[in-house]
Amino acid sequence: MAFKKAKQYLSDMGLGDRIMVFEVSSATVELAAAAAGTEPARIAKSLTFKVDGAPVMIVCAGDAKVSNSKFKAFFHTKATMLTRDEVSSFIGHEVGGVCPFGINDGVSVYLDESLRRFDTVYPACGSSNSAVKLSVEELERASGCIAWIDVCSIPEGI
Repeated sequence: MAFKKAKQYLSDMGLGDRIMVFEVSSATVELAAAAAGTEPARIAKSLTFKVDGAPVMIVCAGDAKVSNSKFKAFFHTKATMLTRDEVSSFIGHEVGGVCPFGINDGVSVYLDESLRRFDTVYPACGSSNSAVKLSVEELERASGCIAWIDVCSIPEGI
């Protein structure tokens, strides 16, 4: 159901032809990169948190990690990830296919600056065996993001 909802959402935005469905799992950054034939950093992973009781999604580069201090400075609270059950109920997608497309109302979506170093990225498309190839500008438009934020860090040497 979530894949169909994300696919319809992207199709309505004129991006449906960019969706890729794989014969293998793309549920983790590493698996998604292998399936899409790209480097893990270009996988746009969607991390979900609870801020003041409401769901927040941060889409960041596959090699990025949320910095607790940056998160707290921006959101004025500790980073608390949604549980597996909360992801499904708050976001509308299952873990492994979480993306900002066709999500439930009330989810605040942000894009992390870690994505800006790429022209093209690969977010999931609502299932654990799909992705969509988008330019960063297309991701910004399609995600309905509130803003670009800087709450992640990239490991040294990358």
